[in-house]
Amino acid sequence: MKNSKGRGLLRLALLLVLVALAGFFGYGYMDDIKLGLDLAGGVSITYQAKDENPSAEDMKDTIYKLQQRVQNYSTEAEVYQEGNDRINIDIPGVSDANAILAELGKPGSLVFMDSEGTTILTGDQVSAAQAGMIDGTTGKEYVVSLTFTEEGTKAFADATTNNVGQPIYIIYDNEVVSAPIVQEAITGGQCTIDGIGSFEEAENLASTIRIGSLSLELEELRSNVVGAKLGQQAITTSLKAGVVGFAIVAVFMIAVYLIPGLASVIALCLYVGLILILLVSFNVTLTLPGVAGIILSIGMAVDANVIIFTRIKEEIGAGKAVKTAIQNGFQKALSAIVDGNVTTLIAAAVLFWRGSGTVKGFASTLAIGIILSMFTALFVTRFALNALFEMGIQNPKFYGIKREKPAKPFLKYRKLCFALSSAVIVAGFVFMGLNKSATGDLFNYSMEFQGGTSTNVTFNENLSQERIESEVVPLVEDITGDADVQTQKVTGTNEVIIKTRTLNMEEREEFEKVMQDNFGVEEGKITAESISGAVSQEMKQDAIVAVVIATVCMLIYIWFRFKNIRFAASSVLALVHDVLVVIACYAAFKWPVGSTFIACILTIVGYSINATIVIFDRVRENLKERKHDQSMEEILNQSITQTFTRSVNTSLTTFVMVLILYIMGVSSIREFALPLMVGIVCGTYSSVCLAGSLWFEMNRRREKALAAAKEEARAREKEAKEKKKNKKKQ
Repeated sequence: MKNSKGRGLLRLALLLVLVALAGFFGYGYMDDIKLGLDLAGGVSITYQAKDENPSAEDMKDTIYKLQQRVQNYSTEAEVYQEGNDRINIDIPGVSDANAILAELGKPGSLVFMDSEGTTILTGDQVSAAQAGMIDGTTGKEYVVSLTFTEEGTKAFADATTNNVGQPIYIIYDNEVVSAPIVQEAITGGQCTIDGIGSFEEAENLASTIRIGSLSLELEELRSNVVGAKLGQQAITTSLKAGVVGFAIVAVFMIAVYLIPGLASVIALCLYVGLILILLVSFNVTLTLPGVAGIILSIGMAVDANVIIFTRIKEEIGAGKAVKTAIQNGFQKALSAIVDGNVTTLIAAAVLFWRGSGTVKGFASTLAIGIILSMFTALFVTRFALNALFEMGIQNPKFYGIKREKPAKPFLKYRKLCFALSSAVIVAGFVFMGLNKSATGDLFNYSMEFQGGTSTNVTFNENLSQERIESEVVPLVEDITGDADVQTQKVTGTNEVIIKTRTLNMEEREEFEKVMQDNFGVEEGKITAESISGAVSQEMKQDAIVAVVIATVCMLIYIWFRFKNIRFAASSVLALVHDVLVVIACYAAFKWPVGSTFIACILTIVGYSINATIVIFDRVRENLKERKHDQSMEEILNQSITQTFTRSVNTSLTTFVMVLILYIMGVSSIREFALPLMVGIVCGTYSSVCLAGSLWFEMNRRREKALAAAKEEARAREKEAKEKKKNKKKQ
């Protein structure tokens, strides 16, 4: 016994050391996590080549020159190709975003001219341009050193030979950026421009010369500008939400599940540390939806533990010893945990494949969280639980005892549930029709799905709707010439979202100036996002395709795992129900349908299918142990009753995590969290009240059809015998 206690203490100590190390390194790595623009602040822009079929060489050359341009703003900036004709640029941590957008959009025609206006060479004939500092006769001087190509060397030698004492004008986009005087003929292929006032001026001039003209003419498809202050606020509020949510879930798990709950909290602490380490290891860009994905995955990580602990309680209630109950609990819960998490991983994979940048960030963190949650639940929780058991905590009352409860008649109310769900879905279609007649759109499409510019302004005070309409909107209309300016207040904050047609750079700058001059809005408290109509149409199509693909993949997986098409079909019908109910809420309450819409819907799909699989896994088990006189209705009622506590507790913990996000998060997180809460409640309802009922109805109709077929076969056989008998009599 003493050896067992010592072994248990050693195991627990090792695990706690591992948790401490993971927490230490995870916390230390937080500064190394790559933050997306919505957290770090900065500029994101997507260009499309105006040429229909740009060559790979031109695309590569344009990307290279844009990379040279963005280096002046941030060493962490990224320029990369999307598809055949698009280029994405992400520049984190910058403040003067509008100036950057204006600079990047220039085609960049660079020429060198003499005093008579004759072009002597072009930017393509300059191979290098570098800013520097030298010790001159009057102190430090700032210079730009140029190196020419072979062709440029000859052209520049001829020009300087003929223009000694005269200026050579460096002209970028028809503007003179420098006019150095030729001191002597330069024939060596290198020269130095001096007389520059500061190193910053030298850097700008070197950058202008180095970049030269872009190979392709580009048009802006979409852009996003986020102030660094707002990004920091988003990080702070999301972290606070995560800590508060985690604390509530930890208290709940210990209060409800006692010693197993304590083991799960230890495993969850390790989970949090490991996920921070993995984000750095896999170089995942953490976005605001990504933070939501981590917090959501903590809620979902509880699910596997709840399934296991429910099984352990049942085993103890059936008279098994605690040690045996722990072993059987993990063994019997395995299939439900794996199947449920694989289906959620399918949703995450489709999100990553079809989603935009922020949605991909959500998918990445969700996928990492799901895989890690399975590991911590199946291995770490088990290790901790066995350690606590070996330490001498072996009384069954510390592990909970779940007595077999009489089955509740869930199927008795299936017609009522069918009617209620149908009414909500029909109401959703009615609201869509009303929206269509009133606004021309089925939903309150955000700028991502409609095209245009969405500007988020954080005022110094909470403006009333009347002041927004009377003071803000007229100013915006004057700037944009757009009579259809839409505004939306963000509840509980000083933020106002202003939607207009797509604004060009001059209009964006004027917009910011007007807000600062008239309302004293601080610099960095205005964020803007623009998107073209073509891209918004693509995003609508991607949303539909993603949901369809995810649903079909889940259907195939469940069919494969359960070897029964009716399990798969009823699961998918329950999913369709959940999607339609959430969409009905989008239509009825005019929630904005934007880039996070697809993430929200697919998360609900993955979460709902998880709950349904747990019930069907129990149905499958009970069918194997079916008594001779037990009806299908009794088996289904028994299975739902046995898993009901799990369904409620898991939904409650996940709901709490999302609710804290909604209460404490910034506006973009709230847009995501509110429909997700509806989806969690709806997913639990459909799993308990609809999925099993649909499966039961399919089975009953199948049995009726089989019985009718058998009856018909018997009737035909009897008729054939009668005919044969009559022939013999004749």
